[in-house]
Amino acid sequence: MDLKKIEKFIDKQKVSFISSIDNENYPNIKAMLKPRKRNGLKEFYFSTNTSSMRVKQYQNNSNASIYFYHKGLIKYVGVMLKGNMEVLTDQETKNIIWKKGDTMFYKKGVTDPDYCVLKFTTTSGRYYCDLKTESFDIE
Repeated sequence: MDLKKIEKFIDKQKVSFISSIDNENYPNIKAMLKPRKRNGLKEFYFSTNTSSMRVKQYQNNSNASIYFYHKGLIKYVGVMLKGNMEVLTDQETKNIIWKKGDTMFYKKGVTDPDYCVLKFTTTSGRYYCDLKTESFDIE
């Protein structure tokens, strides 16, 4: 399994899907913009509202997955990563992934209490391409 190929694929995607577990133990899936930052396939960082339903779900159950896909004319590629999602509110992490246009969502800027970071840490994944699926672990 060429993990670098998967990293390059993920970098090209504009949308990602994140999942959380609700209080009835059902998966909830949400489309998000692509991660703001990633460290290999091990860590992914997203921005979101502290007041969101998703944040509460991750605080109650950190089990999560993220998914990336591309559908071409004849080729479909998908990557599903399983792991855990942390809710980070420390200013250092918020500063790292902040972008200028974020004030549209967080009126008080980078210190807005309704701005936080979701950090996803991967444990394993599955890659799908050309009717073949491969599982892999991340150490």
